[in-house]
Amino acid sequence: MPCGARGGGYRGRMAITFDGTVRQIGERLIVELPDAASQELPSRGQVAVEGTFGGKKFETVLEPDGRKGHFIAVSDALPGADGLAASDTVAVDVTPTKAWPEPEVPDDLGAALADAPDLEDTWSDITPMARWEWVRWVGATKNPATRERRVEVSIDKLRNGKRRPCCFDLASCTDPELAKSGKLIEAD
Repeated sequence: MPCGARGGGYRGRMAITFDGTVRQIGERLIVELPDAASQELPSRGQVAVEGTFGGKKFETVLEPDGRKGHFIAVSDALPGADGLAASDTVAVDVTPTKAWPEPEVPDDLGAALADAPDLEDTWSDITPMARWEWVRWVGATKNPATRERRVEVSIDKLRNGKRRPCCFDLASCTDPELAKSGKLIEAD
């Protein structure tokens, strides 16, 4: 997979271009960035990017794979993803940006925040990046009881002035459907 750079991003970052292969893990599709592309990114954790995917413009947050690399989650919401299947190749162009898109807040955390109107200003005052971290931390478990407890702890920590969750590796893969022990599941 060739990787190249062109243009300019923030802090002199240039667009990172590569051809990615679609990979399936369970029911989910992802595109892993080549090592050289991930090394050009400003963080081993999540990175907000804008660019093109299959020739269509998009904004997203690249997810860490827990091995110092990154991947793009392929979903119906990703422009250019229509009709893609495992083993397909797609042209990708990403440029890191400081403009983080809003995360999709899961129903359980959203309901807890709605039941805590005293936190409305706090939640809107923290950065989108911090909101992504709360969402990742809550979702980083398969155990329903642990997830419920994390929602409760999130509300408590926010009430006590914490702007970010603590005690988890930001460079680990936190999607329980795609990871084992904080690392993206290897190809079969």
